[in-house]
Amino acid sequence: MITVVDYEAGNLTSVESALRYLGADFQVTKDPDVVRQSERVLFPGVGEARQAMGVLNQTGLGSALQEFAKTGRPLMGICLGCQILLEHSEERDTPLLGILPGKVKRFAPREGFKVPQIGWNTVSHEGQGMFSSLPPHASFYFVHSYHIPEIDAGSIHPHMTGRCEYGVPFVAALAKDNVWAAQFHPEKSGPIGLKLLKNFIDKAD
Repeated sequence: MITVVDYEAGNLTSVESALRYLGADFQVTKDPDVVRQSERVLFPGVGEARQAMGVLNQTGLGSALQEFAKTGRPLMGICLGCQILLEHSEERDTPLLGILPGKVKRFAPREGFKVPQIGWNTVSHEGQGMFSSLPPHASFYFVHSYHIPEIDAGSIHPHMTGRCEYGVPFVAALAKDNVWAAQFHPEKSGPIGLKLLKNFIDKAD
């Protein structure tokens, strides 16, 4: 069963609809103990990093996610959930969960690029992990003002599995051991997004 974490960070309806369409067995929870005991965890979200971290810290869901990540069972973050898995966000100078290395930065103003980025963009990848059996330059739906830079501490982010460009190159997806993270919204990305979610559903422990 997949556990979808509800931490008051956005409407979960589209995620639930996608999982239901795929025939997945899932539950939505605000209970840290349920998260700890889950077979696999989906961690979506939209909104503001500091507010979301406040809820995660207050409810104990943050520590439950950190503990779950160490079990080796599948965990996937989506959009804000992707960012919160990292170490720090420029958004109100917010410490994050630190499950994955890296920092989140706001898109700098650039002529011709509105912030937030809202809409479809092409993700380049090598067809592995979450991108298994997907076209090499697949389009996904994004809604975000903050991003994970492609270059981290002077080199390409060590866990980047998908890249994208919006004025600057940035990390569209990350993977480290049992943890996957996608900056885009697969649940809003049509058949290709559904296939990516199916890859997570089928991901081996």
